[in-house]
Amino acid sequence: MRVIMTGGGTGGHIYPAIAIADKIKEKHPDAEILFVGTARGLEKKLVPQSGYPIKFITVTGFNRKNLLKNIQVLNNLRKGFKEAKAILKEFRPDVVIGTGGYVCGPVVKMAHSFKIRTFIHEQNAFPGLTNKILERYVEKVFVAFPEARLNFKKPDKLIVSGNPVRKEFFDADKKACREKFGISDDDFVILSFGGSQGAAKINEVMKGALEKLSQDKKNVIFFVTGNSYYDKILSEVKEQNIEVNDKIRVLPYIDDMAKCLVACDLVICRAGALAVSEIMVCGKPAILIPSPNVASNHQFFNAKALVDKGGAVMIEEKHFNADTLVETILALKGDESKLEEMAIASKSAMGKDAAEIIYNELGL
Repeated sequence: MRVIMTGGGTGGHIYPAIAIADKIKEKHPDAEILFVGTARGLEKKLVPQSGYPIKFITVTGFNRKNLLKNIQVLNNLRKGFKEAKAILKEFRPDVVIGTGGYVCGPVVKMAHSFKIRTFIHEQNAFPGLTNKILERYVEKVFVAFPEARLNFKKPDKLIVSGNPVRKEFFDADKKACREKFGISDDDFVILSFGGSQGAAKINEVMKGALEKLSQDKKNVIFFVTGNSYYDKILSEVKEQNIEVNDKIRVLPYIDDMAKCLVACDLVICRAGALAVSEIMVCGKPAILIPSPNVASNHQFFNAKALVDKGGAVMIEEKHFNADTLVETILALKGDESKLEEMAIASKSAMGKDAAEIIYNELGL
């Protein structure tokens, strides 16, 4: 059996593809799986780290601010279709599965023209443009949130699967994870991150909140800045005379997010679809700050889906500052029953194993 997984740009598109690929390999150890992405996206690093081969095509997103730049975008798209065609002819897959990002367009559409079975997965509560276009070319559309069904035109194709999350998020044990990080059972662990690239606004607000949060020696804070922001934020934290130590951990990136997420008591992050799903798998209360700078404001809808179920608190960016954040954290920390209710609601919101549901629907 030969399978092509295609998706890229951010971890939110790549990690679900890896989770689906892992499930296929679990069921069919002899399956040959090839990823197709772009050389500019995180897939270039993340896919080989996960043990899968990857090939690249040329494709870029449309520029809504400078329309003249779209001449090159169209040239890249034509090139991307030719490259996708060559890969499909050489690899000859039985199935092509797209998990979002511009790269999916040429690969899935070209596979459909070759009469190869095609599927797509939409991670967000509000679907992206590429997947809405590709709906007509696939057998089934897997959606993470029931709310996404309202934005597709062919209800007979839709399967509410949830977001595929890698196995390590299901298997990690909180006590063992805390021991790994040297955290005691009675510490209150806060994890703050801004997605795979980091988030300037979360970094700025979190930096401002550190002084008050560091006063309670029972607080352990994982402040994950993103690689590009790390040096600047670390320098500014030290200028505030805040000691970076085992209690205040300023980090550029966390390679083992599963263990860190399981070890924590409260999460502060953007509302990317994958982050929300990983939070739900681990059953963690969360403070979600949707990015206002994403297509169709989809992070707001991702956050709302979990807030409505009682698993998270949402602070919109226009109201997000150090005082608001500290006030929200202290209110939650001081109400153990509320935190427990949120944890239960978060866990129950995830439902079944999405990768298993998708695998069963593929009919491999």
